[in-house]
Amino acid sequence: MASGKMRGLVGIGLLVVAAVSGAADLPTFKLEMKDGVLNPARISVPAGQKIKIEIHNLGQSAAEFESVQLRKEKVLAPGAQSFVVIAPLQPGEYKFFDDFHAQAQGVIVAR
Repeated sequence: MASGKMRGLVGIGLLVVAAVSGAADLPTFKLEMKDGVLNPARISVPAGQKIKIEIHNLGQSAAEFESVQLRKEKVLAPGAQSFVVIAPLQPGEYKFFDDFHAQAQGVIVAR
């Protein structure tokens, strides 16, 4: 019985490693958020391909990457970094914003 549980745990561990390494292989785009300023505010990505956006909060206040269209949100403390993985997009523009700083508006352009 214990060996069956061990195999199950090893299997789960391998799935986690595969998911993390899969995200590492994706086309990656960087976004810096700093107290209401997005850099870049326009991100061009390939259409029809899963992507990863690395988000860095360089500001002194919390930031939140949010896109209603993409159904993504990620809150970052000051100095924190994280990422979101976005499913393949149809060609077009997809808005995102910093929910803690209303003036910070951006767009992802899939071509």
